[in-house]
Amino acid sequence: MSRMSTPRTVAVVGASNDRSKFGNKAVRAFRQQGYAVLPINPHETEIEGLRAYPTLLEVPGPIDMVTFYVPSEIGLRVIDHVAAKRVVEVWFNPGAESPALLARARALGLEPVLACSIMGAGASPADF
Repeated sequence: MSRMSTPRTVAVVGASNDRSKFGNKAVRAFRQQGYAVLPINPHETEIEGLRAYPTLLEVPGPIDMVTFYVPSEIGLRVIDHVAAKRVVEVWFNPGAESPALLARARALGLEPVLACSIMGAGASPADF
């Protein structure tokens, strides 16, 4: 099956309504690539026309991928939620990772990807 016929779900931790921020660019890029996007931001109710969730734990149903666009201190507060939701794929974008966060992710049995998830989805941040 193609990605378009059965969109994978991606939660964007640090999604933003500010179109200049990578947390917003990611929401738009993943949508363009056919993903079902779940913006995660405790201060917003809607981002780019999508319902925003305050935490990963409040997202109903499974999540295939989580991508982090927040400082590592916030990531450390959220990473246990990723494990609780049994997410298979976790991306830490440049600037979102730290040795402590990576150690915690691995201790939870996660295998983090250290790369730009927008490019991993087949898009370029420069296009958004």
